[in-house]
Amino acid sequence: MAKYLTLDDIKPKGKVVLVRVDFNSPIDPETKKVLDDTRIRAHGETTIKELADKGARVVILAHQGRKGDPDFIPLKQHAETLSKILKKTVKYVDDVFGEKAKNEIRKLKSGEILVLENVRTFAGETKEGTPEEHAKTELVQNLATLADLFVNDAFAAAHRAHVSIIGFTPVLPSAAGRIMERELKSLSRVLEKPEKPCIFILGGAKADDSLEISKYVLDNKIADNMLTGGVVGQVFLAAKGLNLGKPNRDVLEKKQLTGLLPGIKELLKKYPDKIKTPEDVAVEINGKRKEITTKELPTNYTILDIGTRTVEAYGKLIEKAKSIVVSGPMGTYENREFSFGTEQVLEKIADSKAFSLAGGGHTIAAIEEFKLTSKISYISTAGGALTEFLMGKKLPGVAALEKAAA
Repeated sequence: MAKYLTLDDIKPKGKVVLVRVDFNSPIDPETKKVLDDTRIRAHGETTIKELADKGARVVILAHQGRKGDPDFIPLKQHAETLSKILKKTVKYVDDVFGEKAKNEIRKLKSGEILVLENVRTFAGETKEGTPEEHAKTELVQNLATLADLFVNDAFAAAHRAHVSIIGFTPVLPSAAGRIMERELKSLSRVLEKPEKPCIFILGGAKADDSLEISKYVLDNKIADNMLTGGVVGQVFLAAKGLNLGKPNRDVLEKKQLTGLLPGIKELLKKYPDKIKTPEDVAVEINGKRKEITTKELPTNYTILDIGTRTVEAYGKLIEKAKSIVVSGPMGTYENREFSFGTEQVLEKIADSKAFSLAGGGHTIAAIEEFKLTSKISYISTAGGALTEFLMGKKLPGVAALEKAAA
């Protein structure tokens, strides 16, 4: 039973609905053009369309980039893109909560959509605080008086206690949008009562969260096994006491991951049979792939993938699993010589009968590269929010919706 309200619980017809979405998209640093409309499309085809079709007067709040970064641009393009996706006029105003914005909101008719300016042009937006503190800001004070409902659809930004994420919930009836609802349902399915056996596969080059995620899902008996690959696999091998060789040790030091070793060592001691590390790895010698077993370590060459034995061992566990969470590739999949581990593991997940959840930018890119998108049960577009959820942390955006519902 969800502890928050959804679009099924509200009657938006004729009402001004403030919708916080996550339109944050990759931007070409030279041309300042939006390179990928995945997020705009996701919110547009679900929550925004549904509200407009039900006769709401839809006012969109979103951010793009961070102040000072090359991708910090106005939302005019995003509004134009949304207009093309929905095949209807979407208005845009280069103001967040001033008179210009307020006049445009007042002029809205049922079924019309208005995109406000990048919410991060308001200096106070990214200041962390409580919903009650944020409710007193100019942003909330100015917009809430013109609105009837607040809908938070920005799961990917729900780990931030920012003004537009949590500030409206104390002052307006608030509900989760369809993307938020979908993400929470899918994540709850693997974190609250996962079908067993449940396995977590952690890879990729960003290994700093791997200890916390592993600890949470093993201590809370969520995961039956943890499979490791990529740089994560190397950190776990190093924690086992293996000497990976200078180039690989240097990578771990450069990424400041050696501080994780004592904690991972403890975890390996506590769950020796549940945490699986690579049995063999692939290194690059003169541009070619060569597989060596972990018994042959150290190596003077860079480790760029897991090997055939590891893929077979992981494949057996994937086959038996009923729930699978995968975050991060098994190696440098962008290089054809070293895409084997990632492709094989993802194919085995795609062929399994398990409920599979995948997340993280590189994971999604690899799934698309190997044309497996339709075979993964759920693909999460969230980055940091997904990671924090997998660590068992309460997301401020979700907590605010639950409090509003209560």
